[in-house]
Amino acid sequence: MEDKLILSIESSCDETAAAVVKNGREVLSNIIATQIETHKVYGGVVPEVASRIHIEVIDKVVKEALEKAGVSLKDIDAIGVTYGPGLVGALLVGLQYGKGLAYSSKKPLVGVNHIEGHISANYIEHKDLKPPFVSLVVSGGHTFIVYVKDYGEYEVIGQTRDDAAGEAYDKVARAIGLGYPGGPKIDKLAKEGNEDAIKFPRANFHDDSLDFSFSGLKSSVLNYLNQCKMKDIEINKADVAASFQKAVIDVLTQNVLKTCKEKGVNKIAIAGGVASNSSLRKTLIDVAGKEGIKVLFPSPVLCTDNAAMIGSAAYFNLMKGKVSPFNLNAKPNLKL
Repeated sequence: MEDKLILSIESSCDETAAAVVKNGREVLSNIIATQIETHKVYGGVVPEVASRIHIEVIDKVVKEALEKAGVSLKDIDAIGVTYGPGLVGALLVGLQYGKGLAYSSKKPLVGVNHIEGHISANYIEHKDLKPPFVSLVVSGGHTFIVYVKDYGEYEVIGQTRDDAAGEAYDKVARAIGLGYPGGPKIDKLAKEGNEDAIKFPRANFHDDSLDFSFSGLKSSVLNYLNQCKMKDIEINKADVAASFQKAVIDVLTQNVLKTCKEKGVNKIAIAGGVASNSSLRKTLIDVAGKEGIKVLFPSPVLCTDNAAMIGSAAYFNLMKGKVSPFNLNAKPNLKL
């Protein structure tokens, strides 16, 4: 089969990214311009600021992706671009730029769901991975358990009913004075703490749902911190971090293993920013291993928002004839 090159663009939050991906699995370039240092001052992403920076750097990032891959626009077979979910202003920058490129170069436009991109990062990391498998998508804005039936075919088994896991990490990190982004900082501090020191709640629903809820856990941590301050009790931040993290990971692990058993699947592919979390990886590998279930995860650069994962998803959509019209609009609340 003839090789297919996808030029892909991702701008759903605070990373401006472009990549060139060959046949959905080989990354020829993956350029990411991050805004973390800019937003750190505010303790989180400011949407208007993010959009403005995307506009300033996107042209440079796309050109760099093509140059690093050693190709020109005429060598590209399709333009893949994230159109949701995410911050609407940020999404529009990448989408409009991608539309312009596709229209002017007469290339097919392939709109990609950001969540689908995260799942597809595993196709890049694990060249022999094929559906069906179960994917656990955990990031700052998303927490999903997805049954991947085939390329581009998904069944959402469970999702958060309130805060995403990564969002809870950021809020707890801020409350104990660790700053932004919270995920890596809590993961690091938790290594010094006792995960059984504080009993934080685990939300389980009585309707046999495999959904998640992290708002109660977050509130419980904040209440614990406030009570300590009121009673003038010294707070052991490492114990708080470790106990909070264990509560999150217990529920994620329990629900994803239940899904594997229900679907008769022996592969879990983790995806999203929180997939880099060392404790989540270790716990899942240990617990799933006892059940004969293999756990796969992408390298850290493919866990965060990047365009290579969008290029992979776009390739498999293109192969199924899924191309997008030029009136495609950004959808901040796009469902998988």
